[in-house]
Amino acid sequence: MPTLQETASQIRRDIVRMVHGAQSGHPGGSLGCTDYFTALYFKIMNHNPSDFQMDGKGEDLFFLSNGHISPVFYSALARSGYFNVAELSTFRKLDSRLQGHPTTHEHLPGIRIASGSLGQGLSVAIGAALAKKYNNDNSLVYCLMGDGELDEGQCWEAILSAPHQNADNIIATVDWNGQQIDGSTDKVLYLGNLEEKFKVFGWETLILEKGNDMDEVVASLEKAKSLSGKGKPVVILMKTAMGAGIDFMEGTHEWHGIAPNDDQLAKALAQLPETLGDY
Repeated sequence: MPTLQETASQIRRDIVRMVHGAQSGHPGGSLGCTDYFTALYFKIMNHNPSDFQMDGKGEDLFFLSNGHISPVFYSALARSGYFNVAELSTFRKLDSRLQGHPTTHEHLPGIRIASGSLGQGLSVAIGAALAKKYNNDNSLVYCLMGDGELDEGQCWEAILSAPHQNADNIIATVDWNGQQIDGSTDKVLYLGNLEEKFKVFGWETLILEKGNDMDEVVASLEKAKSLSGKGKPVVILMKTAMGAGIDFMEGTHEWHGIAPNDDQLAKALAQLPETLGDY
C-alpha cells in the first residue's frame, strides 16, 4: 500500500505529463492542491469509486469550484479507482471525457457538476448538504475554492447562506496561495482578513498553515470533520504554494496556465519519484 506522500508524488507526475501532452492546462494550482486531493480521496472521504452514483446517497460528496485545476482532480479520481488511469492520456484532446474544465455530459465517474465558471461551486455544495439533511443522510459535503475566486460576489452570498441554512455538514476549503491569473491576490483585489470575515459570517474557521505538508493537511481535515454537525459550517483556509513540488514552478502565478516544454517536463519529473507507475 503506497503512502499518501508516494501517491501525491505520482499525482504530481500525472499533472505535469497531462498538461505537457495537451500543451495547455493549469499546472500551478493543481500542484499546490495535490496534497489536499490526496488526503481527501485516499484517507478522509467516505466514497465508493467502484459504483459511482450521481446522487451520492450514503457517501461523502466533493465539489470542485475552481474547475481549472482539473488535472489534479482527474488524477485523484483515476488513481482512486473511478476510471482507468490510462484515460489520463486523453486530457484536453478532442472527444475526451477529460475536458479542460470538468463537465457532466461526458458522464465521467466522479464528476457531479460542471465547474470552472468561478464562484458557483460553494452554492451547489450547500444545496447538496441541505439535501443530505432532508434525506437524513449523515454524510459530509466537501468543496474546494480558490482565493482569487473569492473576488466573485456569488461566493459571499453562499458564505452568508450556509450558516443561515444551518448547513453544518459542509467542509469548505479555500486554496489560499495568494496568486491568481494576473498576479498576487493582494494586488488584483485585496481580500482583507479572510479568517475574520468567515468568522463574522458565522463559520467555524480553521487555518492550515502548511497546506503542502501531508500530515498537516490530514490533521486539519480530521479536525474539520470533528467540528461538523455542531451548528456551523466549517471552512479551512489552506495556505499552499502554487506549483508546489517543482522548484522552478513554485510560488509564482506565472505557471497558473502555462504548459511545460520538453526540457521543463524532464526537469519536473526528475524531482518527482514515480511511485504508482505512469499511465
